[in-house]
Amino acid sequence: MNNHNKHTDIIQFVNKSHNTSCFSMASASIIWFLGCILILSLNLTPFVAAVPIVPGYYIFGDSLADSGNNNNLMTLAKANFHPYGIDYPGGPTGRFTNGRTYVDFIAEFLGFDHHMPPFSTANGDQILQGVNYASAGAGIRPETGKICGERFHIMAQLDHHRTTVSRIKQLKGNNDQATQEHLSKCIYTVGIGSNDYMNNYLVVPANPKDVVFTPDKWAEDLIGRYNTFLRGLYDLGARKIVLWGLGPIGCEPSQVKALRMAGKPGCVDMVNHIVSLYNNRFAPLVDELNKLPDAKFIFVNNTHISPGNNPASIGVKVGDRPCCTTVAVPGTCIRGMPPCPNRDEYSFFDSYHPTEKAVLPGAKRAFQAQEPQDVYPMDISRLAQL
Repeated sequence: MNNHNKHTDIIQFVNKSHNTSCFSMASASIIWFLGCILILSLNLTPFVAAVPIVPGYYIFGDSLADSGNNNNLMTLAKANFHPYGIDYPGGPTGRFTNGRTYVDFIAEFLGFDHHMPPFSTANGDQILQGVNYASAGAGIRPETGKICGERFHIMAQLDHHRTTVSRIKQLKGNNDQATQEHLSKCIYTVGIGSNDYMNNYLVVPANPKDVVFTPDKWAEDLIGRYNTFLRGLYDLGARKIVLWGLGPIGCEPSQVKALRMAGKPGCVDMVNHIVSLYNNRFAPLVDELNKLPDAKFIFVNNTHISPGNNPASIGVKVGDRPCCTTVAVPGTCIRGMPPCPNRDEYSFFDSYHPTEKAVLPGAKRAFQAQEPQDVYPMDISRLAQL
């Protein structure tokens, strides 16, 4: 069988078992940068009492990081209603989980006494300490997520950051040097790409001849566009930039359910294989970007640190079903329907997004690596200190 036919067979299989979603899933368990050297146990308080170790924190991404940027958009991709936020101090805010997201934890572990505000509401001096630009349904390609409705794709998020940089410059008395000095010390995290698979590439036409890209070519296209975005972010003053690859999205509840219905329990290995072609390009991308003057890009190997289909490894009991009652499409919680009472025993809150409990253990490995394969070439704790 030639490679083209092999890729076509893979895509056809995935298309048959894939439930279309408006939301992104960077990992089946999503391991994120939530660790902190000051945290000695899993009994976390809402905030860490500490002085920030960086002056600001700027966030780019999708529904795994969105904190409310989609609330006023014409889109299905929003979560500003119960039961979302049932464990979050402010209740429903637009976060696609029961409590805090990985970027909320990052802010805490970096020493901030607040979570980064969404761009849609950020104003005044608060933008000096960070802004969240993430938008549910967003992807690297501009058409990704259009089945959901309005969203801010990654280049739109870069435009929003350009506006923020202009405002920061005003706050710095229009002093270019002071503005650059501030921006160069901040941490930037970018998590994007899942929607480019789940809500774009894997939603393929029935006719195989209409498949323009092989999985490898698709990954190459995404990385090329991602490279353009990252260089644009660098040009706006960013120097400490954290990238993370996609986890085993073939292990998320919607995918596992589809495979189980086909009589084959477990993860959808074909989806995970396709995604690995994207992940394998990150280390070379980081090497190339770090040739830029003063650039400090790092990559987190999300697949390596993810527990995948072994939820017991992160201390939860249920990894193949969502905590809340979901609608078939797009797989989000039914508005107002009470979720499971034992949320700490679930990996996923809805069909695509992890619970607050699930994001913590692996995130520690991203902040403070346990193995060389966890991150490249360093972890967040070291990056923040540079």
